[in-house]
Amino acid sequence: MKRNDGRKPEDLRPLEITAGVLQNATGSAMVRMGRTIAVAGVFGPREMFPRRLQEFGRACLKCRYLMAPFSTDERARPGPSRRSKEISMVVRNALEPAIFLEDYPKAAIDVYIDIIQADSGTRTAGINAASVALADAGVPMRGLVAAVAVGKINGKYVVDLAGKEEDESDCDLPVAYLPRDGKISLLQFDGSLPKKDVKELVKLATKACEEIHKLQQEALMKRWMK
Repeated sequence: MKRNDGRKPEDLRPLEITAGVLQNATGSAMVRMGRTIAVAGVFGPREMFPRRLQEFGRACLKCRYLMAPFSTDERARPGPSRRSKEISMVVRNALEPAIFLEDYPKAAIDVYIDIIQADSGTRTAGINAASVALADAGVPMRGLVAAVAVGKINGKYVVDLAGKEEDESDCDLPVAYLPRDGKISLLQFDGSLPKKDVKELVKLATKACEEIHKLQQEALMKRWMK
């Protein structure tokens, strides 16, 4: 099976990861997955304000995901939307298991993700960028988080849905994975498939996440091993 962009079912889109792209952030990264581009900036750990929101035994991870108005063919409305707030929460849930939040009680770690160009897979691109940005900031982590969306089109399991594939697929299944620990930190499912298909898709996603993880590591090594 050849896909619209010429990829085989198990192929990722062309993937580019760069660490340290923002001068004024504690840590930052840019991820380009095909035509989707995400930029993440991390600030902190720093003292949490207002203090009434401090968590005694751990840091508070705050994530903000936004799509730039020029990121899609139709101009996106500036500012947070219901969807962006939901994805912000999803990103936080995907990243929290990887971070030693208990090392910074009463502190805040702020993660900002901006999608500057969108062609599907924006949340997974955002998670990939945020994970590298956290490591670039020196935040203690159990391991990097890699993410990808998988689906089923015309009876074939496919990796890294792009463009119209989200509409053509029987499901959209984003997965975030910690290859170092072999643990899944995010599993969403939009669609209807038998349990057997879901299990096979998750296997495919974790394998793809291992490929992404290698490129995340390479980006950090290129940044810090000069």
